[in-house]
Amino acid sequence: MNDAKKSLMKRLIDRVFPSMPDFYGLINEQCDIAVESMEVFCLYLESGDKKLARKVRELEHAADSLKNRNIQILNASFSTPMDREDLYDAIAGIDHIINFAKTTVFELRIFKTDTDECMQKLSRQLLAGVEALRSGFALLDTDPSAAEPFAMQAHKAERRMKKIYRRGLVELLDKERFRKRHLKKSNHQEDLALDFVLYVMKKREIYRHLSHAADRLSRVSELQRDIVVKLI
Repeated sequence: MNDAKKSLMKRLIDRVFPSMPDFYGLINEQCDIAVESMEVFCLYLESGDKKLARKVRELEHAADSLKNRNIQILNASFSTPMDREDLYDAIAGIDHIINFAKTTVFELRIFKTDTDECMQKLSRQLLAGVEALRSGFALLDTDPSAAEPFAMQAHKAERRMKKIYRRGLVELLDKERFRKRHLKKSNHQEDLALDFVLYVMKKREIYRHLSHAADRLSRVSELQRDIVVKLI
């Protein structure tokens, strides 16, 4: 068969059976930008640097573009290396974690609220969980059974986040602790009570976003374990 016939045959085969996109590589790209986003997010919560806040937002926009590209590729693909729904959930789930980080940064700014130790601890566990997810997804193509311990690490990070979150809420709702910290700012009891309510509402809203990020982390870690079971 001459080169022209070979080329024609290849085009016909590719049209009937298009080559499968590298979905493992696509998800790994998303994991990379998720880890980078969480690294910058942690640094922002520790420093309050506005440049880092902008960087988190920029990374979230880049992650959205990556997610949309991957979903388009998934929709157009003839075949996939794993369940199509699992792929979609992985693509969307990783992106949702970054979205909650961006929302946290946004509300800290509009509420004019300072970061605190609880937020910092939550972000560090979120970073650890996302790093574990990345390590697990990176193994699915070559050694899926080795990915399960990393999924478990991500799940444990989510459980630690929930414990930190609950302890943070207990401290947040400690009215006497608030009074001691803010009594010098206002000696009027009614003003102090109103300040306490507003303080709790703002912080609670921000804690909630980090708690939702933990939920997404848990879902993706469970999804990773399900994929491992299907692949091995």
